[in-house]
Parts: sequence; C-alpha cells; structure tokens
Amino acid sequence: MSNYEHDRIRKVLPEIEARTSPTFCLAKWHHVTIYLHLGETHSCYHPQPHTIPLDELKNNPSALHNTKEKKLERKMMLEGKKPAGCTYCWNVEAMGPDYISDRKQRTLSIHEGDKSRLPTIINNPWDMDVNPEYIELSFGNQCNFKCGYCHPRYSSRFLDEIRQYGPYGKNYTGTYDVDWFIDKLYESEEVNPYIEAWWKWWPEVSKTLNILRITGGEPTIHGSTYRLLDEINKNPMPNLELNINSNLGANPKVFDRFISKLKPIIEEKKVREFKLFTSIDTWDKNKAEYMRNGLDIKLFERNFNKYLTEIEGSRLSLMITFNNLCVSNFDSLLKKILDWRKKYNTKTAKERGNINQVVPLQRIEMDTPYLKEPPHYDMNILPKEDFTHHMNRHLEFMIDNKEDDNNFKFRTIEVEKFRRVVDYFKTSEPSKDYLQKARSDFYNFFTEHDKRRDTNFLEAFPEYKEFFLSCRASVSDTQRSIRLEQRRQELKRRRQNDKND
Repeated sequence: MSNYEHDRIRKVLPEIEARTSPTFCLAKWHHVTIYLHLGETHSCYHPQPHTIPLDELKNNPSALHNTKEKKLERKMMLEGKKPAGCTYCWNVEAMGPDYISDRKQRTLSIHEGDKSRLPTIINNPWDMDVNPEYIELSFGNQCNFKCGYCHPRYSSRFLDEIRQYGPYGKNYTGTYDVDWFIDKLYESEEVNPYIEAWWKWWPEVSKTLNILRITGGEPTIHGSTYRLLDEINKNPMPNLELNINSNLGANPKVFDRFISKLKPIIEEKKVREFKLFTSIDTWDKNKAEYMRNGLDIKLFERNFNKYLTEIEGSRLSLMITFNNLCVSNFDSLLKKILDWRKKYNTKTAKERGNINQVVPLQRIEMDTPYLKEPPHYDMNILPKEDFTHHMNRHLEFMIDNKEDDNNFKFRTIEVEKFRRVVDYFKTSEPSKDYLQKARSDFYNFFTEHDKRRDTNFLEAFPEYKEFFLSCRASVSDTQRSIRLEQRRQELKRRRQNDKND
C-alpha cells in the first residue's frame, strides 16, 4: 500500500465510521462473490460462503447477492457488531494501527468510487436490496487442474479423483470429502437455476456494475464465459472493468478461441479496462507442476506470451498463493517476473504516439496473499529455524530490485505486501496441538497425493526431507492423541450412564 493510500484511510475512514459504526464495511453491501454451480455467496473471499435459498430468487434475482443472511450481517455492522465471518479483518486490525485490513481498504475504495453509496445506505432501511459495484462470479467447477490446496467443489478433476479413490482419510483435517456439498452441486451449466437467475439479473445489474471478475473452475472452458464475452461484444459496456481468472493451462485451440473473443473487447475498448488474472507459485518446473497438478509450465508460458503478444494493451496479474511449498524456491518466480517485465512492460515510441520517447507501461502485476487453509499448506507449520533464511532471502531480493519509477522492477506496494507475509511467518506462534495435527496431515496428504497422482514429494522438494520425516513422526503422536481422546470420551459416557442408573 502506498503512503498516499495509507494516509487517505487514516483520514477518511474515521469520518465514514462516525456516520455508520466502527465495524462498518461497504463491501458487505457493494461487493459480492457468487458460486452459481453451488448456489452460494459471500461478500468477499474471507467469510465462509452461505447458501442462496432458491425461494428467495423466485421473484428477486438480486437475491444472488441480497440474501436474508447477508442483510442481517449488514444490520450487525450498522450496530457496531462484528460478524463472525469477518474474523480475518478483525485479526489484521488487532495486530496494530500499521496493519491495514481489507475492510478498511475496500470501504475507502468503494466510497471514493461513488460517494452517493454511503448516504443511500444511511438513509434507507437496513434490509434494502443493493446492486453491487463489484461481482466475482463462478459459473462452474469445470477445471483441467487439481491443485492440492484447492477443493473438489472448485475443481471437477479433483472431484473425479475423490469419487474414484474417496477422501484422504477419516482422521485427517482436510478430508476433501464431497458428501456435504455434492447434492447441491450443479455439474451442468445448461440446467442450473442459479445461472438462469444470473441472466435474469444481468440486464439490471449490468447498468450499474463497475467491476466484474469471472472465476472458476477454469473460465476458459466454461460455455457461460463465452456467452458473456459475446454479450459484451454485441453490447459494449464502456464503464465496466472486466477481469477473468485463468490457469493458462487450456490447450492451444481452446485458449486461442478465448483470445479471439477477447481481442475486439480490449482493442476496441468495449469495456473500460480488462485484466487477466493467473496463478503460479514458483518457477521451478518440478515444484510448480507438483503444486498445481495439471500444469504444463511450457504451455503456461506459451499462453502467457500469446495473450500479452496478441492483444494490444492487454494486462495480467499474477496471484501467488503463498504456501509452505513456496518457501524454499520463491525467488525463482521473482526472477522470472522481472524477466517478463523487461520483455513486456515497454511500449515503443511509435505505439505511444511520440517517436522521440519510450514510455514504460506496467502490464504485469503481482500479489502475494498467504494461504492458511488447508492447515497442511500453512507456511507456519514449517520450523522457523530451518526456513526463515529462505523468507529473508526472497524479501531481500525484492528490496534490492525495488523502484517505483521503473516498471521493470518491484513496486513498494509489492515489497510491503510480501514483507507482511514474512512478518506473519516470523511472528506467528501456532499452538502445539495445531502443529502436531497439521504436520501429521502434511505427511498423510502428500503420501496419499503421491500414490494417487504418481508423483514423488521428495524428488520435487528434496530440501524438505528432514521436515517431511519429522511430520511422519507426528502421525504416531496424533494417532495416540486421538486414541486418548476417544478413551476420555468413552469414560465420560460410562460415568454419565452410571449416574443415570
């Protein structure tokens, strides 16, 4: 975050909170993530999603966003209460005044984008329907990858694996069980009442929508993605920022079709702005393809280059899912990012209309959110004495290559976001029980992962051998703890039965 943004939050947010409450978040009204294949929604990716009741959609397709549950959370915020689902932001804010939560950033951004939104909320009933300015939308879970830290509800290939082999163990934290959601999953886009409701809502919400982001699954293989692109090609939306996620792993025929649909939208400015979001966590081939099962790193780079080369003015954002398997080799990706920026971040003088000047253009952005779930991917289960030097090395590399006025290098905001990841790693102190269980799960998961996917963890990550073996020892400790707890519960039941007798 820039100093300007930080200062704006410090100045403006108290004014907003004085008119509302100290727990107010505009994202609860004007941001929404909707999983149409599951019939679920939440205001951002921090709270757990909740079900959208079909009966609420019958006469009101905006209930894709304006559920009764979400309206009650809005009411809590107006009353100064803290909805439990927003714990992530409450925890960030508890770290001290120098840590700026997403709640604060988004509230400022939404407010300054349209200052009429706040008075509208204040002057109307708490349960009013709102058309959001930002929508994240998933049409389906169809995906050609099965990343280990993902879930079968968001990946059809992962779901197929669970159906074939079953969950990853009963005493395992991240079971990846499907029984609890499979009955509500719509695996076909053609017969889905939530997708039907979306297209009914579209004529209305498209009038005021500011940002639309398509997620997945993998959107480039979703039929509804192409319907949306066709709609925009026919009816341009010059006020819309359109973003689409892609793993850049679709075969060339599919991806080239995707590019052909995008090209007129971007080059003819049928939307205000377009950005493609993609994910990659390291640039070591063996490690990257292990983490993101289904990834072909050569195909990734082919599609990466195709997009940035074929479409004039195209932009891309790298979403790095920072997890414990990134820690040892993250700088390989940092170096690759600098190479990409040198290749793509400069437009020629002729293209910029000034034959005497070369003007840099930032086309490749990056972000480093850290992963906490599932726990066996949490970086904080690594022993700090063995892995902190890696984190320091990556941060030092970014600092050594930081320059805000040079689009070939890292920006201050990028460095500071990663510094937050490093600080979190250094200062977090997970409980003994958490470490024991998560490390046990680490060994169990990757052992089973290798059996199911014909992979080899220690071949991909030889530097993790000592940690991996220590996790194997945690399995026995966890099993002992489970048996002891079962015995305690059994004794408790017996005592209760004796009392009843």
